[in-house]
Amino acid sequence: MKSPEIIIKDPYLKPFESNIQKRITKSKEKEIELTNGNKLSDFANAYNYFGLHKTKNGYIYRDWLPNAEKVYLIGDFSNWEVQEEFQLNKKEFGNFEISISEKILKHKDLYKLKVFWNGGNGDRIPAYARRVVQDSETQIFNAQVWFPDNEYKFVHKSPKKKNHALIYEAHIGMASQECKVATYKEFTKNILPKIANLGYDTVQLMAIQEHPYYGSFGYHVSNFFAASSRFGTPDELKLLIDTAHSLGIRVIMDLIHSHAVKNEVEGISKYDGSDYQFFHQGLKGYHTAWDSRCFDYGKNQVLHFLLSNCKFWIEEYNFDGFRFDGITSMLYFNHGLATDFTSYDKYFSENLDIDAAVYLSLANKLIHEIKPDAITIAEDMSGMPGLAEPIKKGGFGFDYRLAMGVPDYWIKIIKEVKDENWHVGEIFNRLKDKRENEKTVSYSESHDQALVGDKTIIFRLADKDMYDFMAVDKLTMNVERAVALHKMIRLITIATAQSAYLNFMGNELGHPEWIDFPRAGNNWSYNFARRLWNLSEDKNLAYYYLNSFDADMIKLFSTSNILTQDFSNCSNINEYDQVLAFSKGKFLFVFNFNPFISFTDYGISCDESEYKILLSTDNKKYLGLNRIDQKMVYKTYFEETTNQNFLKLYLPARTAVVLKKM
Repeated sequence: MKSPEIIIKDPYLKPFESNIQKRITKSKEKEIELTNGNKLSDFANAYNYFGLHKTKNGYIYRDWLPNAEKVYLIGDFSNWEVQEEFQLNKKEFGNFEISISEKILKHKDLYKLKVFWNGGNGDRIPAYARRVVQDSETQIFNAQVWFPDNEYKFVHKSPKKKNHALIYEAHIGMASQECKVATYKEFTKNILPKIANLGYDTVQLMAIQEHPYYGSFGYHVSNFFAASSRFGTPDELKLLIDTAHSLGIRVIMDLIHSHAVKNEVEGISKYDGSDYQFFHQGLKGYHTAWDSRCFDYGKNQVLHFLLSNCKFWIEEYNFDGFRFDGITSMLYFNHGLATDFTSYDKYFSENLDIDAAVYLSLANKLIHEIKPDAITIAEDMSGMPGLAEPIKKGGFGFDYRLAMGVPDYWIKIIKEVKDENWHVGEIFNRLKDKRENEKTVSYSESHDQALVGDKTIIFRLADKDMYDFMAVDKLTMNVERAVALHKMIRLITIATAQSAYLNFMGNELGHPEWIDFPRAGNNWSYNFARRLWNLSEDKNLAYYYLNSFDADMIKLFSTSNILTQDFSNCSNINEYDQVLAFSKGKFLFVFNFNPFISFTDYGISCDESEYKILLSTDNKKYLGLNRIDQKMVYKTYFEETTNQNFLKLYLPARTAVVLKKM
């Protein structure tokens, strides 16, 4: 058997070829097709069979509960009592089914299951429920019949896939200035235009799948096929996505298939009374660090559920792809905890869950089959080789992997090293140190760093001065430093990105407050679970200028295709001066991280040409001091002693410029 291309490119993978072959061979796919007599896409149609469906004369409900002995539908129609007429008929393979008249069940009625098994019983929300709502008084969750007369019909097609992505990560509930849970409708009206004006071409939505605890950030999912009703109705989410498409913005969602909430009534834990229906049995089925359940990816019924979930969100809501959360936890039996992935054998030891690896490959194949322009992003801490390589080359098939080390690196040097001691060569090499042949998403800070207990970059730089000195007529030296470095950090992060860049909602303006969801410890307050958009609209505040810089930076990268350009061999690294310069295509980036010294006629080696400045962090539009002449055309000169061409530039302290070869 011929070795996969990833092994040919990386000989260090050769000792693990048999392991890689297990993942990339089509044995599981063939098994699925033979067992079900269908192709992969047909196999992923569980949501069209299970759950509640409208028929000509009413409804039919089906479910898979192999350990159950009796199952009943209960709800408004039965006064929430078990009634024999609503007992499901037991079929083969653990399936149950019931038909209900339209006179009994109506749009917006509430319902759930009453499941009886040997030795017990319990209420359960259907695993394939597409609408789940919480009672505002009792806080109890129930499934809701959702078949509106005028279901939303999509008008706009998804924007075509680009060879790069500029991603704006957002949380619907937090996207308001008010102390409340914001809605899909408000996001559509108020936030999508902001994202479009900033120039981002992709919005990544968090917390879409229903979750019982709002403060989980959406990562403890209970109902995998239900869009969170906290934010509105399914049709309102569809309108959001359709509106984004009309603005040229693609919409992807955080897909949580790495684990599930352990709740039994709201979720699918012990759904049929057994510990192992969807999950590993015993301790293996519990994620102690996350207090949640772990899927058994080796079971075809679990693949049926999860692959159908991938297809559902694309087919039903027209999503343009997914960010797969917690892949490290999926790939390794110890979830990657306390593991230092310093050698290849750490990836392919007995710790690797090959079933999870096969599932991820199948998911990527399915997603790109049903929507070729879809994008998938892998969130993996381990650095698993081949994650963002095509399946045909031996990879997992993800379009991108998150460069998770980048935000960690920024926080580390900001916390531990004074910026007068920053090594520009180390910064450059760490930011561009990514696996060859894999597209990555770079970002300077993650949403986790905005949570209470951590700090965003702007908060770490400005610290307590953010509370009183962000007005332009009150800026302290500390705030001036914070504003300058905030711009430079973002610019160098996107400039060294390999195909994609991500920003978390509010960080573009240097949002001053951390995130703290309502909880007992803060008296259930929404004060810190919101975004203060008005700050970016007030010219008297530094936030306005940071937001303006982000918009111009993103638009430059959106229109120039810099993200996909290769680095040239021409780079300038002067550790003593703290000056860094490098080229990507026709674009030259120059950074002076020196906090004290401005340089006049600083020589930057580059290609022979004339250059024009396109972006300067020192521009007064971005709260700079306007010391750099952006109208000037810079022409290289040839130095015979070094046999190189140089530009002479004025480089003020803590500034950066982007020039283009004319």
